[in-house]
Amino acid sequence: MKIEVTGFVIHSGDSNLDSEHSHTLFLTSWDGRPIHRHHFSGVTTFNSGHDHRYAGTTEPAPTGVPHNHQYYTVTSLDDGHKHEIRGVTGPAIPLPNGGHYHNFHGVTTVNGAHPHTHKYSGKTSPSN
Repeated sequence: MKIEVTGFVIHSGDSNLDSEHSHTLFLTSWDGRPIHRHHFSGVTTFNSGHDHRYAGTTEPAPTGVPHNHQYYTVTSLDDGHKHEIRGVTGPAIPLPNGGHYHNFHGVTTVNGAHPHTHKYSGKTSPSN
């Protein structure tokens, strides 16, 4: 199975690597369809006397087909610790004037002097 992928590559410019170097690949289409991302942000539930803020950008996904996005971020530092947030959004929800958004929800990783988690949920930014 062949999938056509387009994008561009940027050289890292890291001159500290002797014989090795790296590149970053930015995809612009997947199987002939443009890809897109969404921003997400919010505040976790209030547990163990505090909450955390978070923000991030989803992984890319193809436009115009049923899809979900993976996401990952780290919360703000509150009460001396952070938590990781990761998951997969729900399916695309169409908007009346075009575009779509995704719902997301989950539970953070365990952390803190008194180990605990926080719940989080929200909606991504709309697609273009």
